Amino acid sequence: MRALLYDVHGNLPALEAVLADARSQGAERWLLGGDYALFGGWPAEALDLLGSLDEATWIRGNGERWTADPAQAPDGDVVQGAIAACRELLGRERVSSLAALPPSAPLEGDTRAWHGSPVSDVESFLPEPQPADARLLEGVREARLVFGHTHLPFARVDAASGVELVNPGSVGMPFDGDRRASYALLHDDGRVGHRRVAYDHGAAAARVRASAAGAPWGETIARRIETASF
Repeated sequence: MRALLYDVHGNLPALEAVLADARSQGAERWLLGGDYALFGGWPAEALDLLGSLDEATWIRGNGERWTADPAQAPDGDVVQGAIAACRELLGRERVSSLAALPPSAPLEGDTRAWHGSPVSDVESFLPEPQPADARLLEGVREARLVFGHTHLPFARVDAASGVELVNPGSVGMPFDGDRRASYALLHDDGRVGHRRVAYDHGAAAARVRASAAGAPWGETIARRIETASF
């Protein structure tokens, strides 16, 4: 069984809770879907824990790309301030190695993993069908795509292409109003099951505020963790 972990965002207690839950369910392999460190209170510690996992497949998210090259990221104090803090804590070598990860990876059961979509790591699918879906799925041959980025857990089948779309949700910063950490399990028989795990989100928000030391990004991210919304 493989656990599908996306959008950890440096939230160590959420990651610890998810790993414990996944192991209790029998997970032995891991898909790590990007956005590992940026915006969190424990960026290096979360990466250390992810790095200890055996049988892990890593792909790059926009967070890794932005941290390596801040000019590619949106302007503004929140994103740029968080990037500067993350770069300082991780160091140049680690930032560069994360940015060099592949953008996608094949998984079991005619499945492929991306961070956002085959088109972009910042364009993704939503729980309800959208006009852009056809463009994002153009040329896809797999039966199932796994992706994250929006922090919204769901699964649906695209009516036009028949491709199953699976978003495991966010481990470290859900945006669906449920503050519990979110991930999914890819069972050996091909089934996908979403799971939610409680953790101390208050401590995670407090850590972000402390890490930001009054910088604007800290309050914004802390509120996202507390409200489970963007």
